[in-house]
Amino acid sequence: TSREDGLNDVQEIIKTEKAYPERRLRGVLEELSQGCSVFNDCKHLHSPNLNSFSQFLSLANKDQSQSGRTKLDKERLKLCLSEVEAIGQQAKTMRSQVKKSTVRDKLKLAQNFLSKLRFLAEEPQHSVPDVFIWMISNGKRIAYARVPSKDILYSSIYEEKGKDCGKVKTIFLRIPGKKGFGPAGWTVQSKIEIYLWLGLSRQRKDYLSGLPNGFEENKLSRGPGLPASPPISLTYMMKQIFQLRVHMYQARSLFAADSTGLSDPFARVFFSSQSQVTEVLAETLCPTWDQLLVFENVELFGEASELRDDPPIIVIELYDQDTVGKADFMGRTFAKPVVKMADEHYGPPRFPPQLEYYQIYRGNCTAGEMLAAFELLQIGPNGKADLPPIDGPTDIDRGPILPVPLGIRPVLSKYRIEVLFWGLRDLKRVNLAQVDRPRVDIECAGKGVQSALISNYRKNPNFSTLVKWFEVDLPENELLHPPLNIRVVDCRAFGRYTLVGSHAVTTLRKFIYRGADKQANNWSTTVCDDDFFFLSEEIIVVSMDSEPSFKKVETVVKLDCVSDDDKDGKGKKKKRKKGDEMEEEELDESMLDWWSKYFASIETLTEVTNIKPDDSPVKGTKKGKGKKDKKKPAVDPYEKKKPKLDELKVYPKELESDFGNFEDWLHSFNLYRGKAGDDDDQNVTDEDRIVGKFKGSLCMYKVSDDMPRDMNFDSNMGMFNNIPSNDPINVLVRIYVIRATDLHPADINGKADPYIAIKLGKTEIKDKENYISKQLNPLFGKSFDVEATFPMDSTLTVSIYDWDLVGTDDLIGETKIDLENRFYSKHRATCGITRAYAIHGYNVWRDPMKPTHILAKLCKDGKLDGPHYGPAGRVKVENRVFMAPTEIEDENGLKKQTDEHLALTVLNHWEEIPRAGCKLVPEHVETRPLLHPDKPGIEQGRIEMWVDMFPKDMTAPGPALDISPRKPKKFELRVIIWNTDEVVLEDDDIFTGEKSSDIFVRGWLKGQQEDKQDTDVHYHSITGEGNFNWRFIYPFDYLMAEEKIVISKKESMFAWDETEYKIPARLNLQVWDADHFSADDFLGAIELDLNRFPRGAKTPKQCTIEMVTNEGEMPMVSIFKQKRIKGWWPFVARNEDDEFELTGKVEAELHLLTGEEAEKSPVGEGRNEPEPLEKPNRPDVALLWFLIPFKAAKHLICDQYRWLTIKIVTALLLLAIFALFIYNMPGYMVKKMLGA
Repeated sequence: TSREDGLNDVQEIIKTEKAYPERRLRGVLEELSQGCSVFNDCKHLHSPNLNSFSQFLSLANKDQSQSGRTKLDKERLKLCLSEVEAIGQQAKTMRSQVKKSTVRDKLKLAQNFLSKLRFLAEEPQHSVPDVFIWMISNGKRIAYARVPSKDILYSSIYEEKGKDCGKVKTIFLRIPGKKGFGPAGWTVQSKIEIYLWLGLSRQRKDYLSGLPNGFEENKLSRGPGLPASPPISLTYMMKQIFQLRVHMYQARSLFAADSTGLSDPFARVFFSSQSQVTEVLAETLCPTWDQLLVFENVELFGEASELRDDPPIIVIELYDQDTVGKADFMGRTFAKPVVKMADEHYGPPRFPPQLEYYQIYRGNCTAGEMLAAFELLQIGPNGKADLPPIDGPTDIDRGPILPVPLGIRPVLSKYRIEVLFWGLRDLKRVNLAQVDRPRVDIECAGKGVQSALISNYRKNPNFSTLVKWFEVDLPENELLHPPLNIRVVDCRAFGRYTLVGSHAVTTLRKFIYRGADKQANNWSTTVCDDDFFFLSEEIIVVSMDSEPSFKKVETVVKLDCVSDDDKDGKGKKKKRKKGDEMEEEELDESMLDWWSKYFASIETLTEVTNIKPDDSPVKGTKKGKGKKDKKKPAVDPYEKKKPKLDELKVYPKELESDFGNFEDWLHSFNLYRGKAGDDDDQNVTDEDRIVGKFKGSLCMYKVSDDMPRDMNFDSNMGMFNNIPSNDPINVLVRIYVIRATDLHPADINGKADPYIAIKLGKTEIKDKENYISKQLNPLFGKSFDVEATFPMDSTLTVSIYDWDLVGTDDLIGETKIDLENRFYSKHRATCGITRAYAIHGYNVWRDPMKPTHILAKLCKDGKLDGPHYGPAGRVKVENRVFMAPTEIEDENGLKKQTDEHLALTVLNHWEEIPRAGCKLVPEHVETRPLLHPDKPGIEQGRIEMWVDMFPKDMTAPGPALDISPRKPKKFELRVIIWNTDEVVLEDDDIFTGEKSSDIFVRGWLKGQQEDKQDTDVHYHSITGEGNFNWRFIYPFDYLMAEEKIVISKKESMFAWDETEYKIPARLNLQVWDADHFSADDFLGAIELDLNRFPRGAKTPKQCTIEMVTNEGEMPMVSIFKQKRIKGWWPFVARNEDDEFELTGKVEAELHLLTGEEAEKSPVGEGRNEPEPLEKPNRPDVALLWFLIPFKAAKHLICDQYRWLTIKIVTALLLLAIFALFIYNMPGYMVKKMLGA
């Protein structure tokens, strides 16, 4: 589609470094968004901007009533419609975000859109079987091709027609069966040009409509009245004769097919029914064939105009020539020739054709690029006499091989290539023997130079002669420059040379010397070259923030949540009442340490990356959270204004990624050996082929008579005249490891027991004794000093191992750092430049060279004018003037004059200095990924660290910074539960029906549930009131900086050692109803974040549920500042609707003491000694259980059922009287009758 063509255009613009790729990408995205939105509107159905997929969706949507549609069809159509609409919206949004700096990232996203559209267009259920084409020889099936039926299905509606229906297509046949998979199946068995048409019988009249014109049909004669059958053959009356000229110039970055890591490539070109091959070039991945292949008398059928607009494709396959066996397939590419008909003029703009790069593919992977041009010339009635002559260069005599003609081959100029030979590193064994006497050979376009021989690689892997040069003819067009090949050979006994490894520098553009005017920093783009030397007269004043560095204020610091309170409890700012202003207090600098600076920097990084950690209240509703969020912006402007601690730079990735791998003048070239793999991820397979590194650099420039004299040319060193010596140098390397994050679990319990291992040269340190138990985010806070000698010990390996009680320790991951490049870099990565200069305190200057010395050395090395220190805190370097304070405080508080602040200000803005300026590495912490050799490319965690390096021949540095983790401080929290009120009444009295509760309060600190404490029970509260006067005591270890309680405990009875947990400081209070014969009933709870919780209400009436649900509006306090707080807090619970309801109130007093204070003034738990609390004033319940039955009877008889009781008693008396009467009547009557 046009989208694919557009994206390919953007890629080509970026590759050839043409102007405005972002404009083309915006156009493609605009077209895509219009195309996606248009299918909802049928009136735009025939818009030329639509791709066929959107048109198909429109037609399908319009035809909803069609019979035979399954549920899958309908649901899939819904999915396609919604997805395409979403893609349209995303493309529209992304169009406005495309800028020059982001064009590469947005191009990737646009390609994702394209692949998603392709996926949606794929039919999940094919109702028509595919077409198979078989090639059979001697009854054996030797090759086949499978053509999807949807691609050749005919429809009279253009949008519904298959993309290959009714077209002459080139199809490649492949090997059937298992042999067809993998590299063996990539070679083409046969190429056929075929015309396919699949349609209904009633559409048969259209089946020949797509064939090239100029043919006669040969049909079988059939009986009268029978439908005409398709012709058995076609005879073309129109035949065009052409000559094809294939200009094969060069290829680069080809597939390494031999065990040496090189190939012997040749190209085979197929066109129509002819094929030709180029010559074989031995042992190279970047061959320059410079060869013209002429295909004579190529017969093509059809009308001339059709052939001109759509010529057949040319297939170019690359092979590796082997002395034994068949040639190995290396890759394939396709091209279309530029066609010239006999009646056309051979001249601009189309002729002669320009050389172009064609991407070579091997399976699904890219396998290099080929530079070539193709022209198809029609032979007219006068024969070949009318064809343009082949003007080859006269100075090349290559026998029958024709070179590329003059008009097409690039225009060459003489270039000089200077090579800096620095050294070789990490060379692996070759044929089981160690490399001992290596040499580097450089070759470009047939010319080259050899380095000096390293006489003993193990003793000193650097070269004795640093710079050599050679001259070579190269194309003036920089995009057509051939690659430069670097080969390392080992000189062995009896004059044998063994190839160790090779590297192809595919693009030389970054090594071209542009001259001083272009190399200078872009600090004044309006200055012309002629004015360059008068520039020093123009003075540019850089205004700096002159806030004295010695006045420091603690900042808001938190690793995992944003808070309004300071970390070290030093009274940073307070909220007293709702309307009160926030206050700042100057801090005691002696309380600050390196971690204060680190945490402040972490917060800054978090703000910059807009990662706002979640700190929503546990007991908050959505409404409450919303109000809290609305409140935040009111505080933000203040937070931005407040002065901060001196910070360091926290890099979320490796330091190398921000400083171009420290390859400002010394480059590392990986050396490869062995056959390349065929994995999809080419980078992973290439890692295994690396056999070492060549360190050096290149500089190339045109050689001409009028070479500018300002070129810093030296007879021995050429352009490399400011580089240091490469003699061995002793260095003290100081490694600081702060922490590791997201480590890969190494134990069966899903955790790890990590410790640090350092390896540099022959020195190996394993800090096994200080492993951290069961942690995936361990805090190490360690520093290690290692002495090293460059260049022998140049690669530092920092590993994290998992400690195991039994067996060997497992490697979790490691990171490797090239110290040598850092040491010699102009970015000065030896010791980071701090933002402010101090001679004592947490921000003490740690480099043995002071800022003034560093600045003087940089100005001397860069041949700059300065530094000139002037009055009123000014310093001038070149034409830049910087301003800064000139006073510094010593440890006793005395102020004295110094130029260090001025020099440091210049160093922090060194990139603004003309010519020699570049960004200097600041004081920093870098975050490096941990990788495992057995799991390449998969991150096993990350490590935060930094490295300082100090040459041994200079002043010794001071002691290492103390970055050991802060020890948690011991605290004791005393909570007195005085009273409760309005507690919900849970129990019903069986006899009296009276509501009551047997109240008690439970409390614990989060993470210490096993240490929960309960008050005694206030029995039979019928008003919800309870009196306790009960004291809870909670000792805990607390980290001020992180606002976390530290708990160390064994995970199980079988655990070997204790595991450390860090948990937010939160107090949980609950109110319960005690039951004797069943489980206690939970009534309500409140959780108080000890750093930030609502101030307690003074009276029960003022205590409302708003204190929990609307925290953001309440005045907040911190127990670490207030120390002692008393008040009423609400108990809440969720009702059936999952909403909070008030279930009681508690009057409590919170008192925080340090461990020392708690020891001096001990108290007892509950109401025990020492300092016992008074007994509460409760109703007497001693005989409660005996009195309850009588009270119940009295209530029943006297109150509730009085009249009923009287009636029952009266009825019982009457009944008794009647019973006595019946009982006594017989005896009485007998007495009367007998007259007794």
